[in-house]
Formats: sequence, C-alpha cells, structure tokens
Amino acid sequence: MKKSSTTPFMAPPDYGQSLSGFTINVLSGNLARALVFQRDVLQAEILHQDEDLLILRGYGSNWMVHADHTYDKHPLLADTHNESRRGAGVELRLHDCNPDAAAARALEHGFRVLDGPRDQPDHGLREVHIIDDDGYIWVADVPVSN
Repeated sequence: MKKSSTTPFMAPPDYGQSLSGFTINVLSGNLARALVFQRDVLQAEILHQDEDLLILRGYGSNWMVHADHTYDKHPLLADTHNESRRGAGVELRLHDCNPDAAAARALEHGFRVLDGPRDQPDHGLREVHIIDDDGYIWVADVPVSN
C-alpha cells in the first residue's frame, strides 16, 4: 500500500510515457538506506523521493527504487522476502561511474565491495562490484586507460 502524500515531480503517467530504451525498477526493504546508496555511493541525481519511491538519473540512464510495500498487490512481493533470491544473478551496470571512487564511498557508508576495483582486460573496463543492502550487485565501470 502506498504511503506517500507528496506531489511527484511529474505526473506518474507523464513520467512513464517519457521513458524509453531500457530502465529498471528494483525493490527495497529499506528505502532510506537505498537513498544513501544511490545518492552517496553511486552519486545518482535524485529526481523524486518519498516513502514509496526513489526516481533517479545518472550515467545516461533513469531508474527507480520502490519500497517493498508498494508491491503489496503484486505477485513479485513474495519473492522479495526470500533473501536467497533478491538481487541474485543480476548485475546493474553504471558505465562511466568511477569504480575506485564508488568503492571508497561504498566502504565509507558501510556497503560491501564484492570484487575490485580492478582492471578487467577481457571487458576493456576498470570495474568494481558493490552489494547494496537489498542484495543487488551494482557495477561501476570506466574504460581501461591504454
């Protein structure tokens, strides 16, 4: 059940229709903590925030983080309570996000750096894998300097 009574930065149907290409929605059990990760670690621009939803922009993309309670009528909600499934098997990549700086910020805010930062010659990228509090793997990367 939605809790927010704030006015969105844009009418939801207008925002939905403004999107193109590929976007993601992730679910969070702690939206306040997700805000810290998105804003302070990934340095995403916060387009909207309330008790239900974060709408973010950065690195040429838009994405959203929904509070679990907003999915109370969605069949996906049951899966969010299965800790072994939430976020498993998915990498959310932010290209041109400095991996060394993101890793330092992640550690500063108590998030787990899973791997890196390090050069991945097979990918041509320097990258870091960071786990947020909901178990999602965020990969910040930049091209490897030659």
